[in-house]
Amino acid sequence: MPDRETLLSLILDALPYPVVFVDTEHIIRYLNKPARDHYYAERGYPSLIGQSIFGCHAEPSSAQIRELFQRVRTSGEETPLHPDARGDRSRITPVFDVQGELIGYFKTSGSLREER
Repeated sequence: MPDRETLLSLILDALPYPVVFVDTEHIIRYLNKPARDHYYAERGYPSLIGQSIFGCHAEPSSAQIRELFQRVRTSGEETPLHPDARGDRSRITPVFDVQGELIGYFKTSGSLREER
């Protein structure tokens, strides 16, 4: 059996949609395999790990990310985004440490075409 970190990475890589984890300073810390495929192979970005999320978004999207981050910081709850041009739905979900402190958020997108 793989160690815990490897196991969690394998589970996230098995999801059918991209997952991007960003810390509270808006630095990209993790991309699962579908996210790596999307951003690297399809979109042509170099490595995004350690880069600002705002480096790969135009200003209107960056402003939306800042607004949504403030919303999840305040509410502590997942926040849905409007469907994109392809009809895909995305969500921003806050992540808290064991003390309840916000450590970042992750965005899921792609195959989330149905509401929960």
